[in-house]
Amino acid sequence: MTEAKSFWRDTCDYAAEIFKFQREDWIVYILWIGLMLGLLCSTSGFILVGHFNGVQFPAYVWNLPVGVFIFVAAIAFDTIGHRTRYKEVLKKGEALVHHITIFAGITSCLALCLAYTFPVGMKAIVIALIALSILYSLIDEALHWHRYLTLNSDRVEMWSHFFILFGHITFISSWYWWYTDGYPGVKETLVFLP
Repeated sequence: MTEAKSFWRDTCDYAAEIFKFQREDWIVYILWIGLMLGLLCSTSGFILVGHFNGVQFPAYVWNLPVGVFIFVAAIAFDTIGHRTRYKEVLKKGEALVHHITIFAGITSCLALCLAYTFPVGMKAIVIALIALSILYSLIDEALHWHRYLTLNSDRVEMWSHFFILFGHITFISSWYWWYTDGYPGVKETLVFLP
C-alpha cells in the first residue's frame, strides 16, 4: 500500500469514528461546531454585505473568513477523534488545555468586537487574549506531539491540528491587523445593516 493510500485510508477510518458518537458526543460536537460556524457566518456575512454594497476593504480582511473556514473545517474533523478514540487520554489534562484555549479564543474575538467602540481601552486586553489563545494552542500542540510520539495519536489528528493552528493564526492576525488599522470599511458597512 502506498503512503498516499495509507493516509487516505487512515483519514477515512478517522472520519468514520463519528458513527461511534453517543448522545453527549453529538451535543458537544453540534454546540462546538455550531458556535464556530456562527463565527464563520457572521464574519463572512458582514464582509460580504459591505462588499456587495460597494465598500472597499483592505485585501487582508478577506483572510479573516478564509482563516475561519480553515479553522472550522479542521476542528470539525479533529473533534471526531477527540470524542471517540482519544476521549479517555484527553481527560488526563489535555481537555483542560482545550477549554482554556477555547476560552481565550472566544474572548479574544469578543474583545476585538468591543475594540471597535473602545479601541484604546481594549488594546491591552485584545493583545493579552490573542497571545494567550496562541500560547495555549502551542501548549496543546506540544501535548499532541507527546501523544504522537508515545503512540497515543496519529498523523490524521496531527495534520488536522496543523490546519487548526494555521486557520486560527490566519484569522486572528488578520482581525487584529484590521483593528489596528482602525477597522476600515466597518463604519460604511454598518449603514447597510438593520
